[in-house]
Amino acid sequence: MADGESTTTTFDDLDLLTLTPECAGVPLLLADPETASRSLEYFTTQVRSPATREAYSRAIRRFFVWCEDRGVTDLHAVSPMCVAAYIEQLGRHRSAPTVKRALAAIRSLFDWLASGGCLPANPAAPVRGPRHVVVRGTTPVLTVEETRHLIRSIPADAPIGLRDRALIAMMVYTFARVSAATGMRVDDYFQQGRRWFIRLHEKNGRLHQVPAHSKLQEHLEQYLHACGLDTSPHLPLFRSFSIDGRMTVHGLTRNDALRMVKRRAVAAGLAATTCCHSFRATGITAYLSNGGLLETAQALAGHASARTTSLYDRRADTVGVGEIERINI
Repeated sequence: MADGESTTTTFDDLDLLTLTPECAGVPLLLADPETASRSLEYFTTQVRSPATREAYSRAIRRFFVWCEDRGVTDLHAVSPMCVAAYIEQLGRHRSAPTVKRALAAIRSLFDWLASGGCLPANPAAPVRGPRHVVVRGTTPVLTVEETRHLIRSIPADAPIGLRDRALIAMMVYTFARVSAATGMRVDDYFQQGRRWFIRLHEKNGRLHQVPAHSKLQEHLEQYLHACGLDTSPHLPLFRSFSIDGRMTVHGLTRNDALRMVKRRAVAAGLAATTCCHSFRATGITAYLSNGGLLETAQALAGHASARTTSLYDRRADTVGVGEIERINI
């Protein structure tokens, strides 16, 4: 683009809003230029997390499509009963957390539109979402033996295999979220004194520093040296590969990492439900099983509450399996 050329941000700007291709096009409910502009302002100034922005934009698009299918094409015609009917119907097909997130997205956008004068009031404000009480995590978890088998099953004779081993090890040994792991730069693996550390970029811009486990350090060193990343401290640590097997300068996305994990898990004979979050639960469970303290696990995982950390503790799963076999009929 030439210097001085003006640019206009539109609702179709997928790079800005990180929308999926099927979400392209301005919804009829946002056809008014002032409302469309206010909506863009909401996504660009109020929702800073790319992951949240993607999830919220998808949820809002689906609600708008649902409204349009039922003849509601004017934003002022959206009533609390309309929002409640959508939430009720969504709850028949989606989990409670998904429904609650959809309602939060709709309520948040409408609140922003109302505060900007585009609506007299927020029609989603009085709508209540489904109850959801979590006492035990539902993330698929691998055993220690399964995790070892998975890491060892990844070929180490090619850079992409070394990358995949290092990324999985990163999530296992640091309890890192996949977005924090894929968001790392090369210099986020660094040395202080005699110890090596991992610097994770967590939610809301928070930096979280974790000592590097000896096995993680081994996998990272092999990956870094084999791919020559030691001289590129400010580039992404976990990079994508082209179709012909060459490493690019672009970092892996969360979806790239998920596809890789599922592909490696299936190749190793493990459940196809294995996901990136599985390693967070696996690591925490292994740590606690070896005498680790819940408070320390909370600090390592970067959780604000020990109750959240306890949801990842799956030690009771093994006990449950053993006890259920006592029903010897």
